[in-house]
This record gives sequence, structure tokens and C-alpha cells, in this order.
Amino acid sequence: MTDSPAVRIPLDPREQPILDKLLAIRTNLELLKQDKSTYVKSQDVIDLYNQVIEQVVILNELRTNKRHEQNRVDTVLDDCFQLISLSFLTIGKNHEAPAVYSAISTMKRLLDHLKEAAFFSPKDLESISGRLQEYRDYCERGKDSYSPHLLTLLEARIDVCQSILSELELSLSHLTPELRPKYEKLVSILRSLSACNTRSKFPTAEVNDFQEQLKELQASLAPYGIAAYDSSGTVEEQIAEMAERLKISTDHPTPAPEAKNVIETLLQRCLLWVEIIKKKQGRIDERFQDTYDKLLDIRNKLEKLSLTQAWSLRETDLYSYQRQLDRIDEARVDGNFLDSNGVPADLHAQRTLLYLLRKSYALIYHLIISSEPVSEALLPIYNQLTTLRRCLIEVKKSGGVSSPRELYPYSMKLNSIDNMRKDGKFMIGDDIPDGQGSITQLLEECFELAYDLRNEAEENESNDSDEQDTKDPSIAI
Repeated sequence: MTDSPAVRIPLDPREQPILDKLLAIRTNLELLKQDKSTYVKSQDVIDLYNQVIEQVVILNELRTNKRHEQNRVDTVLDDCFQLISLSFLTIGKNHEAPAVYSAISTMKRLLDHLKEAAFFSPKDLESISGRLQEYRDYCERGKDSYSPHLLTLLEARIDVCQSILSELELSLSHLTPELRPKYEKLVSILRSLSACNTRSKFPTAEVNDFQEQLKELQASLAPYGIAAYDSSGTVEEQIAEMAERLKISTDHPTPAPEAKNVIETLLQRCLLWVEIIKKKQGRIDERFQDTYDKLLDIRNKLEKLSLTQAWSLRETDLYSYQRQLDRIDEARVDGNFLDSNGVPADLHAQRTLLYLLRKSYALIYHLIISSEPVSEALLPIYNQLTTLRRCLIEVKKSGGVSSPRELYPYSMKLNSIDNMRKDGKFMIGDDIPDGQGSITQLLEECFELAYDLRNEAEENESNDSDEQDTKDPSIAI
């Protein structure tokens, strides 16, 4: 069991029964996710969700006068909600309010990291903004179905995310249409350089290419009066100076930084970073080798999952990755990674570890929002239909088929899937798993594509036959 970061605050004796019950629920959720011999059933998840809500109601009654207290009960409760949320994704209830919890928690981590890093793409913010609105809609639709205690919690977390997002949007509000593509290119280069820095073999040629692109960008920015500014001092001091120039205040509103300041600072960071990583050649400070290896392993496993998601991912598997990352993230002191003696990491190690941490959270977020609204029990059918649709679309794009006979393999597969339905439903035993609408729609789309291709092939055959008859001299008119 990968436990959440511990909060060491004395526990009210009256809350001990709640903690015991939540620990038992968490264990049951863990067992549910670990059992790969069968699929996760909707009723099992809903029963455990109801048990968690019962404990929330009791806890709120005890904390009438201490709403903001945080102790071990809260960390275990968060574990339960995370597992419930991921379980809702696993059973195909993606658009239900409880499914929002895990996505919002990961989004909050990402927004905090974007703010800390002080560089991000407008496209990053646009994507998050759209998702936030979707999650508000899910909560609004769930008001008649789910506990107000859960909905209040979710709406508060959505509001926190919206507040951070608004600050980040303000910081880029002065980017003009002409400068925005150049800023986005700098963001892309900085991220690519960080990715190169974590390769098993340092890609010198690729890094040199990015360095040349930076020089070209620097030249193209000169007509706008933008250039890497002169700064004295060590590399660390220069980075600190740049962070201060782009610092987003959390205490009071500040005017949005001018586009010139934003782009100059980012350009300077890119130029400094490329020099640092070329000097280090991918070698991390040995004091932080263990943390680096752990983060690298998590990042690599998540990237592999993102490639095979449709066939191999059970969303609840993401929980262990989330908790490992949370432990590493929350072990930082004032944003710094510390060694066993409490000494902060040097700039290269600090930035490298932060990149891996943020990249891993981003991969988890991507896997969550990419989850299909179909129960894992029906995923094999859904994936087969998705592949069939892709094949039929490619056949249509390439000019169709020359004969209806070429469509027989597709038609046979579609008919075999269609015949699996009982009374119009895809059933597993006596259960009717979630995602029926998505699969039915996909099946109908495949049948429609096959029907269109067959008609086109028959029409072409008919036209060819008519032309042949006209050319045949033995036919008298």
C-alpha cells in the first residue's frame, strides 16, 4: 500500500472510530483495484462510496467548530476519495461527480507547478480552462444524485483551480498575436531540452540543434526590441533574478507583466539551461540519484501506459503513482529538494527533478482525461470497434474497395459483435456494465461506414459492367 503523506496532528479521540472505518474502506478499495481476475463492478464501487459519505457526515458533525482541521483522518479520507474517483472511471462513470475528484486533485498539482515554474503555454491554460467548465457541469448535474458534502468539496477545489488559472492567464495577457507563436516555441524548446537532459544517453546533436533554434529565435525577436538581457552573477543568481521578474504574487493583485519582459526572461532561461545541461551531460548530483531514479522510473512507466492505455490501463492503477509523486512533492522544503543532511540540490538537480515530477503529474492527468466512458468489462469490445472504425475510415480515405467481397472480414466481425447483444444490451453474466450508449453508437457508426463502402463498390461494379456492355461489339442495338 502506497500511503499518502502523513499529517502529524493529534487525533480527537472521537474521530478514532471514523479513522478505523475509513482505513477499512480504503483497504477494500485497494483489494478491489488489485483483483485483476474480474472486472470492477459498479455496485461494489457505489456501496463503498456510500460508506465513505456516511463517515464524512459523522466527521462534519464532530467538526462544527473546527472546519479547517487537518489530521490523519483527512489524509485517509483523501485516499478513499481518490480511489473512489478512479474507480468511477474504471466502471465507465466518467461524467459523474465523484469521478471529478482525482482529476481536480491532479490539476491542482499541475497548476501549482506551472505557477512555480513561471513558464507555460497558452494552450496549456486553454485546455485546463475547458476541463474546469466540464467538471462544473458534472457537479451541477449531480446535485440530485450525490451527497452535498461531496459536491461542496469538489466545487471548492474547482474554485481554487480557477483562481490559480486566472493568475496564470493574467501573466500572459499582454502577449500579442505576433509574439505568441514565438513564446510558445520558447516553451516547447525549454521542455524539449529538459527531456533531453533525462535521456539514458545525452543527445548532444539534438541539444545543439535546439541551441541553434534559440539563436534563430533570438534574431527574429530583435526587431521587437527583445533580447536576452545582460545579467551579472552566478547562474543560480541569474535564475533567481529571472524568477523574481516573473513572480506571480499570491498576496495581492499585480499588473500583468509586459510581453517584452515575459519573453526576454524565458529566452534567457532557455539560453542558460542549454549551457547548464551541456556541461552536465545528463549526470545528476549523486546525493539525489535515488530520487532521480525513482522519478525517472515513474515517468517511464506512465509514458508506456499512455501508449497502451486502451488495452492495459485500469484507472485505479494510477493511484499508486499519484501517491508516490505526492510523497516526493510534499517532501520538498520551500520548493527545494533536500539531501539526507538537509542541504538543497544544486540548480541542475533541482530543475531536473522538478521536470520529472511535473512531467509525471502531466502524464497522470492525460491518462485520466483520456479515459473512455466505458466499463472495463466492455473495453475489449469497445477497443475492437474503435480499431474497426479506424480501419474502415482508412479504407474510405484510400478510395474504397473494388468489390463488396473485400468487406466480408469487416462485416463478419461487426455481425459477431452485434450478435453478442441480449435484448439490445452488451451483458457480462447478469450484469449490464456502463458504457452501453458509447459502444452502441460506435457499432452503428461502423455499420454505416461499411454500408457506404458496399454501396460505392456495387455502384462502381455496375458502372464498369455498363461500360463493358457498350464496348462489346456482339451486342446489337
